[in-house]
Amino acid sequence: MRLIATILMFLFFSVTSTALPVYHYPGYLKKDTASEDYLKDKVLIEEVVKSKTVPGKEKVEYFSQVTRYGFKNLFSNYKYNTALPYAAQVNPNAEQFVQDYMRRHSRYLNDMKDWGKPYFNLIENVLQQYGLPAELKYIAVIESNLKTSATSPVGAGGPWQFMPYTARQFGLVVNQYTDDRRDYYKSTHAAARYLLSLYKDLHDWLLVMAAYNGGPGRVYSAIKKSGSRNFWHLQYHLPEESRTYVKRFIATHYIMEGSGGITTIGNTHNHTDYALPSKHHELPDSLLANTETLALTGKYNSLVIAKNLEMDAALFNRLNPNFDLLIASEGNFTLRLPADKMQLFVAHKYDILNECVQVMLGQVAMPANKTVYPETKKKKG
Repeated sequence: MRLIATILMFLFFSVTSTALPVYHYPGYLKKDTASEDYLKDKVLIEEVVKSKTVPGKEKVEYFSQVTRYGFKNLFSNYKYNTALPYAAQVNPNAEQFVQDYMRRHSRYLNDMKDWGKPYFNLIENVLQQYGLPAELKYIAVIESNLKTSATSPVGAGGPWQFMPYTARQFGLVVNQYTDDRRDYYKSTHAAARYLLSLYKDLHDWLLVMAAYNGGPGRVYSAIKKSGSRNFWHLQYHLPEESRTYVKRFIATHYIMEGSGGITTIGNTHNHTDYALPSKHHELPDSLLANTETLALTGKYNSLVIAKNLEMDAALFNRLNPNFDLLIASEGNFTLRLPADKMQLFVAHKYDILNECVQVMLGQVAMPANKTVYPETKKKKG
């Protein structure tokens, strides 16, 4: 009876594409990968990956239930709960290497909690559009330290370190004129589809990360050799680089979240839980040269401003530390920009503000390219 009911339910979805079943704890995570639930998940994920488009609301809700179980071998409740102590949730196998990683990298990562907020906000927003866990944003930290300019010795590029072939496979343009791997918005959408593609077979985020680093073939080989789909049981059948990669993710997540880190404005913590950073940071004279300031009020977003001014987001954040946090909490900010960028901003600030508000309200996605505004007519003199 269960098989018949499942087939009828699957056929109904295939015909109508308007309703999805309620997702319960999947039996195949305990048993095998030939169950009806597993096959159904695979079909739905493949539809999204092949279409290279954002899935509809019903599929997003379904995926969010499917993918939440992916951290079953890391967090006791399948995903990290910010309301509970980190040590009470994380798998004991993960504890032994976190301390050493913290000692070597915690200072840099703690700084990233500040300047990386706009990037984390954008990445998390895209991941949510595919029903993926917010924790996956830290893959971009491990891959590139959030840098669009990052390039590996073997040719992987951008914040998600796509190889050209993989980038094209998931919808990015890579040629002598255009490299979408360097575009935060486009590359994050491609990364979301790639992560879903890996998850459809592995159904475990720790294994997905190992596959993201070393390729799925090595993970399938480790599963076969170990007879297990548990990362902690099969890790020593993986290349050292891949198992270290997974542990770097866990340690990064701990530093950014487990020790009280706040990486997005939308975090559940209140502003009273921590001290607001100061606007006034000492900047080198070389950076301040030929810049101008402007008192700014309104619901502005740093990434929208930087995009429209064709300005590197990292430079914008250096000139305007804590911009998103402070303008959201205090409603004003003294904006600092290079003189030519300030002139462009003043000419189009109301158009930029309108776009920022639309992005904030979720009425439009963060555009990938610079918005083209009509040219300002010059007065005849």
